[in-house]
Amino acid sequence: MTAKALLSCRVIAAFLLACGGLSPSVAAPPTDTMAQRMQACVVCHGQEGRATNEGYFPRIAGKPAGYLFNQLVNFREGRRKNATMAYLVDQMSDAYLLEIARYFANLDLPYPPPPPTASGVALRASLARGEQLVRQGDAARGIPACAACHGEAMMGVAPAMPGLIGLPRDYILSQFGAWRNGQRHAAQPDCMGEVAERLSPEDVGAMAAWLSMQPVPAGAKAATQAPRALPMTCGSAQP
Repeated sequence: MTAKALLSCRVIAAFLLACGGLSPSVAAPPTDTMAQRMQACVVCHGQEGRATNEGYFPRIAGKPAGYLFNQLVNFREGRRKNATMAYLVDQMSDAYLLEIARYFANLDLPYPPPPPTASGVALRASLARGEQLVRQGDAARGIPACAACHGEAMMGVAPAMPGLIGLPRDYILSQFGAWRNGQRHAAQPDCMGEVAERLSPEDVGAMAAWLSMQPVPAGAKAATQAPRALPMTCGSAQP
């Protein structure tokens, strides 16, 4: 059995146990809290959705509820491709997906410090390019600044724009790759799909490196509104 298949089996087993489909070796008093139901999620996303050292699974705790809801719907409807996530949400109603989204959005938990990184002239130049794209974009290539949609602090904008700092570098890289190869879509018009097509692989690497190195200030949260009108029309901008 491959590592990916084994992980899927563990997630599904946790899901069935949380829903009462499996019996633990020692019977425990029955509970029915959202924390108990969401035990399947922590296998990949870490305890309370804080993420783990596995770089391909993002933190979900504290993300805007509208964003989390949209992603759960996207997995259910096939716009995002992940067999385990699709299995877990396949029969869930919009109302229950929204309940899950609100549960994780309301978890106010501290972020760990960013991992240490190497140094060097080439890396400094790449990071400078990454910061430029995040804060200013590249108007000549039709690339808006990340901060224009995701907030000046890059912590997201309620109700549906996610934060970009506090995410692993590998996860950011994998999601841009998914947009470019058609494995990830959002509600039309898919503005992130358009942006991903305009970015070079080097630019994506620079942005991912810079974003993953930024510490998350204590108490930082998603902004309540964008500082200005969005630079593109995005189907995912609303829950």
